Amino acid sequence: MMKKVGYMAAPMVAVAISQYLIQVISMVMAGHLGELSLSSVAIATSLANVTGFSLLTGMAGALETLCGQAFGAEQFRKISAYTYSSMLCLLLFCFLVSLLWVFMDKLLELFHQNPLISHLACRYSIWLIPGLFGFAVLQSMTRYFQSQRLVLPLFLSSLGALCFHVPFCWLLVYKTRFGITGAALSTGLSYWLNVALLWLFMRDSTLYRETKNLRPQEIFSSMKPFLALAFPSAMMLCLEWWSFELLILMSGLLPNSKLETSVLSICLAMSSLHYVLVNAVGASASTHVSNGLGAGNPKAARAAAISAVSLAAIDATIVNLTLYTCRRNWSIIFSKESEVVDYVTQITPILCLSIVSDSFLAVLSGIARGTGWQHIGAYANIGSFYLAGIPVGLILCFVVKLRGKGLWIGIFIGSTLQMIVLALVTFFTNWEKEAAKARDRVIEMTPQSNQVTESILKEDVEV
Repeated sequence: MMKKVGYMAAPMVAVAISQYLIQVISMVMAGHLGELSLSSVAIATSLANVTGFSLLTGMAGALETLCGQAFGAEQFRKISAYTYSSMLCLLLFCFLVSLLWVFMDKLLELFHQNPLISHLACRYSIWLIPGLFGFAVLQSMTRYFQSQRLVLPLFLSSLGALCFHVPFCWLLVYKTRFGITGAALSTGLSYWLNVALLWLFMRDSTLYRETKNLRPQEIFSSMKPFLALAFPSAMMLCLEWWSFELLILMSGLLPNSKLETSVLSICLAMSSLHYVLVNAVGASASTHVSNGLGAGNPKAARAAAISAVSLAAIDATIVNLTLYTCRRNWSIIFSKESEVVDYVTQITPILCLSIVSDSFLAVLSGIARGTGWQHIGAYANIGSFYLAGIPVGLILCFVVKLRGKGLWIGIFIGSTLQMIVLALVTFFTNWEKEAAKARDRVIEMTPQSNQVTESILKEDVEV
């Protein structure tokens, strides 16, 4: 089972990094236009992630439960119904987010940002709105393929979109002199290209041909179960995401804010990159757990959970050994300032501890999504980060005078508490009971069997 989880996780790493790099490359291209452009695009990207992209990613996580369990139960019409209902809900949500982005300059001025930076950030966010709608469709389609373990279309389409984005972004930013507007436009077009490529793969799939004649009432009736999981799924992801953004904001209040913000931003960049990698294992765990539960195979679901946690332990060990061994050198990738390098060296042991908790947390969160425990994850997030981790971090930072170290220790405490909660829930789970719940969640049962699905699920029995 560990081999199967790993085989799916490997291409999902490439998918996650390819989608992640599209925004990063746009910011890098815009950054070479000057310090003002870099500041404007950086703050616009941060706000866009907090108010839009993170919420869409979180809400689409409901499909990992619904589509994954429907696939295991061979309810193929419901997979398509859930996917289309997700697209409709997320696209409607995009209209609300778009209104906020149109007035982003007013929002930034409330936080006393430079008027010129606010104006340019607002312009960038406005031209990024088409990309928001493309991202909404992309997240739904990604979960559609992921729930069926079809990772090759995801890999090829995301890699193709990234290869297109690099020269196209360069062309719009520098050659056509669109500047930061070109960076935003290229991001949106690359997301829509990814969607178009996935649509071609979807149209050629057997499942699409069997379910393309969905009735509207099937799609609309699927919205209620989707929304019931979408909102706690979004909170499960966003509350953790927002806590890291809050950490960077708090570092700006310290005496040597430039140094503190730089160091914490470097640590956050490394932590985020690692989380993208290990989250692929969580996605694989989510798929195998949900498929097993939907098929009424609790042994397969339990084996997938154990295998994923074991892979998280291996990941944490390898990354920590590498990072700690290179603790005096790895920060040179981001900065050659001796003061920054020395500070990062001091904080690296705390970062290593944080990576341990993040490794297990990403996988346990995937298991939670596959099982349908999003509400537990949301409550754990609130208690862990906002009632414990962040308050402790503020005390250590401003009262105990540990500065940036104190803030990062607080985040580490929050992620550790959340990891412990999800670990206990997973450890004491009655998998037979969860399999029964999953089968009940999928209302319509089809008598026909699907030979491909049966062969996959029979292999899952082998632990």
